[in-house]
Amino acid sequence: MANKKITSRDVDFAQWYTDVVNAAHLSSYSNVKGCIILEPNGYAIWEKMQQTLDKMFKETGHRNVAMPMLIPENLMKKEGELINGFAPEVAWVTMGGNKQLEERMCVRPTSETLFSDYYSTVVKSYRDLPLKYNQWCSVMRWEKETRPFLRSREFWWQEGHTVHATQAEAEAETRNMLGVYEKFFREYLAIPAITGRKTEKEKFAGADYTLTIEALMYNGISLQSGTSHYFGQKFAKAYDIKFLNKNNDWEYAYQTSWGVSSRMIGALIMVHSDDDGLVLPPNIAPTQIRIVPISMDENILKIAKEYETQLKNAGYSVDTDTTDRSAGFKFAEAEVLGVPLRIEIGNRDLQNGVVTLARRDTKEKIQVSKKEDIVKSCTTLLKTIQSDMLEKATKRRDEKTYTATTLAEFEKIMNTHPGFVKADWCGNPECETRIKEIRGTKSRCILEHEKPLTGKCVVCGKHADNLVVWGIQY
Repeated sequence: MANKKITSRDVDFAQWYTDVVNAAHLSSYSNVKGCIILEPNGYAIWEKMQQTLDKMFKETGHRNVAMPMLIPENLMKKEGELINGFAPEVAWVTMGGNKQLEERMCVRPTSETLFSDYYSTVVKSYRDLPLKYNQWCSVMRWEKETRPFLRSREFWWQEGHTVHATQAEAEAETRNMLGVYEKFFREYLAIPAITGRKTEKEKFAGADYTLTIEALMYNGISLQSGTSHYFGQKFAKAYDIKFLNKNNDWEYAYQTSWGVSSRMIGALIMVHSDDDGLVLPPNIAPTQIRIVPISMDENILKIAKEYETQLKNAGYSVDTDTTDRSAGFKFAEAEVLGVPLRIEIGNRDLQNGVVTLARRDTKEKIQVSKKEDIVKSCTTLLKTIQSDMLEKATKRRDEKTYTATTLAEFEKIMNTHPGFVKADWCGNPECETRIKEIRGTKSRCILEHEKPLTGKCVVCGKHADNLVVWGIQY
């Protein structure tokens, strides 16, 4: 039975999203306008994301650092495109205590300037390179409209910033990190994202080019889920990052940056969850298995403790609900929190020599013999859940991915059943602007390994080399 506190996603998707966030106690609004409080349940998911990604980053040779949160205005202005791109969203600090600051400071919206200023002091020789750094922090962007996880003025993220001796090495880094993100989304979040290159209009301010990972939500709206930027020598020239190369000549370095944020929690909700609350893939769930004793019978509690110990020793995150609430309440709570697998232990089942395993994703209940190896049973089922969730999300994405060869066809799709739309584009920004007039549709990315559908722009009919994925975005 659906949780009555949660609006049906097919009736009001926006309200459903808010209801799931509230019911699962992921975040709450604060008295700081536009900023959310990340509650323990929400932070646990973010923490699991951090731990997983941090391991992946370190396996690819990156190290963590921490930069200041305040950036002097003169430093921010050194790279013109960057300050112009972020100017409407920058929050400024003008007072220190009771005194007016001689120079105002911005609260970091991103940290390219700080990293570049630092690199200019430590990079002297090709032997110093590459430097592959990452930081976990929060940033602030003065958004007009906010929504938990998807868009808030302060949000949590990681930002990688690297500096290299050659263009080839920096470009390889840009693509490699996009690959890390795509793998993380597929193998951990069970989200089949698409990847490609941003148009000039949509790329990151100051980048030579931007690569992106884009995910499609249940309702057909797209979410930019991570980006990787190649800067070339733009920031190096602005911040004087030079090194002596192997020929003993001074040369400007090459840079990249890349990042994903806590909006990934929003993606998890909108791709997988249902009218009963969260549905979390086992590989990213803070609690993978919850054991629910149907009663506080001593024998049941003993078996529950044995199962918990065995599963924890096998590396799973497990807890046992020993509260004095009803079994129905315990089941509902595990469901709203998105715990992937529930082990139900009751006297009747034990008399029959079985225990019940309940899947969160399908609501299916499976009885297994009490004599079976509980670790083996749970391992098999958790792998199946992870795989099935990816397959289901992939099928939904593919069903909501369309092609359009005329503008009339494009408009009909977006006005009746939005999703990803593949359509050829000539490269003219005016045609890109024309498409934006259709419900605010934007280019998501240029598909770099797919040929155009007809070779003619969907807007103007002129020659088109680019096949672009378009979509309405959060």
